[in-house]
Amino acid sequence: MRQPAFGRAQCAQAGFQRASREQKDTLRRMTAFVWLHYRWLMLVVLVCVLVASLTSLVSSLFTRTLIDDYIIPLTQADNPEYASLAQTLFMLALILLFGTVCSYAYNRLMITISQGIMLRLRKAVFERMEHLPLTYFDQRSHGDMMSVYTNDVDSLRQMISTAMAQVFSSIITIVATFTSMLVLSIPLTLVSVLMATVMVVVTGWLGKRSRNYFRTQQQSLARVNGFIEEMMTGQKVVKVFCHEQQAMHQFEAINEQLRTSACSANRIANIVMPVNGNLGNLGYVLIAVVGATLALSHSSSLFPHLTLGTLVAFLQLNKSFTQPVTQVSQQINSVLNASVGAERVFALMDAQPEVDEGTTMLTAPKGDVDFQQVDFGYTADKQILFGININTSPGQKIAFVGGTGAGKTTIINLINRFYELQGGEIRYDGIPVSDISKASLRRSMSIVPQETRLFTGTVLDNIRYGRLEATDEECRQAARLVGADDFIRRLGQGYDTLLQADGGNLSQGERQLIAIARAAVANPPVLILDEATSSIDTRTERLVQQGMDRLMQGRTTFVIAHRLSTVRNADQIIVLDHGRILEQGTHDELLRLRGRYYLLYTGGTNN
Repeated sequence: MRQPAFGRAQCAQAGFQRASREQKDTLRRMTAFVWLHYRWLMLVVLVCVLVASLTSLVSSLFTRTLIDDYIIPLTQADNPEYASLAQTLFMLALILLFGTVCSYAYNRLMITISQGIMLRLRKAVFERMEHLPLTYFDQRSHGDMMSVYTNDVDSLRQMISTAMAQVFSSIITIVATFTSMLVLSIPLTLVSVLMATVMVVVTGWLGKRSRNYFRTQQQSLARVNGFIEEMMTGQKVVKVFCHEQQAMHQFEAINEQLRTSACSANRIANIVMPVNGNLGNLGYVLIAVVGATLALSHSSSLFPHLTLGTLVAFLQLNKSFTQPVTQVSQQINSVLNASVGAERVFALMDAQPEVDEGTTMLTAPKGDVDFQQVDFGYTADKQILFGININTSPGQKIAFVGGTGAGKTTIINLINRFYELQGGEIRYDGIPVSDISKASLRRSMSIVPQETRLFTGTVLDNIRYGRLEATDEECRQAARLVGADDFIRRLGQGYDTLLQADGGNLSQGERQLIAIARAAVANPPVLILDEATSSIDTRTERLVQQGMDRLMQGRTTFVIAHRLSTVRNADQIIVLDHGRILEQGTHDELLRLRGRYYLLYTGGTNN
């Protein structure tokens, strides 16, 4: 059923009011953030803005004195004396010069403040990001989050460096000018206030309608960044499948969405300045007409007589009175864009950090990990694991096998509390993992993920990432243990070779060997290998397996492997299917069962 027109209008009005409240709250919070960190510099800026605004006002008021007290008397004098006029003009020049210096000073200070705020915001956002749970990153693209650090924070810088000082100046100018206008002429002041009110209403009306478009623009920009990030990281896949044309068509579509939303946002915002400019000119004409009428009329209680100097001065003040509205309208694009950017920045800063209610610290962990009726789902309405029971002893090797989506990696992620359980319990050395500090729990484990990630730095730095206090020799010993020492020494600078772009100058197998050495140097009681040798060829795997066996000695090791030949010597092999344990036992025991493991291992049937 179609919604009535008046109902749609009410919904739109409610949306505008809600957006306006959100905008005010965001800008208020942004101002409070600036004041918190730069209150003294902001006070200096306020003083400089005050002086600069008052000196501009003085020059406008001086017009009255110049005409009424100097120009008219001098034109009527037989022997005009210009000395007093020259002295007065010299004093006015000094005042204006001082105002110019103050204007330069507060603009320089605002640059310092805006860059400092960017530094603090990025730091605050990064610190919050480091404390967020993995679920937050699972639900957002990396490009979208990168857009917060770049586009959204930069939009705030533009607002702080320009619009914020402009607002201070406008408020001071309006108050001081309005007071002076009242003193000069109340009737002309009423005309000026009427036109300024119209300008404010027009600015607010247009601003409300452009705000939603600016929000869409920022969201579209984030999608563009996210798509570019995906294409950059997946460029090899794009080329392998000759997907270049399709990628360009996709980018063209989302880039067009950005262009459309940006045009819509700026189309309305850019109307504000010319409209206000024309309204200001109309007000100037009205005041000139009314003022000329009062200047030419006889004095009365209702219409007091104006001098020529007063009229000229008032016209100057009227420009100063309406100019702030025009100046603010010039900044409306950056203000609206910044308010939307600030929303996204503060949304990330307000994201719920990872909760850690565990207080127990592991002093001498043994690596005894047990699952008791564990249930889990990434969302409340979609359960992944059902009643998982696993009992281990320290030093055992536990292998998980099963098809894609069976729940192998999910179990691994629950051991170190990347995600919290929905039911059941996991115990570490007899202690529920929910009672153990996450930092203490994770320090007792080393993980070699299937997706290797190396960081910018030397090979030695990347190995030491497993334990920052490890010595150079300990790092080299870890590399020798897992069979990575030979290829590292063949690199240009050996262990001091600089790795960049996630180790793009190494093969996938070499990158994975460094990741295994990183886990080895940590020397933990629990080792987790998630397809740790998936990118190593069969010959290299045989060479590495001996080192892996030495690495696993005396440690509780959880292994995920698709190549079942690598888990034959496991103490327990757990066969998973759709989040449930189908079989559990040693290699020989499971073969004798002639069940799912037998089928996976032999590739045959039960017949």
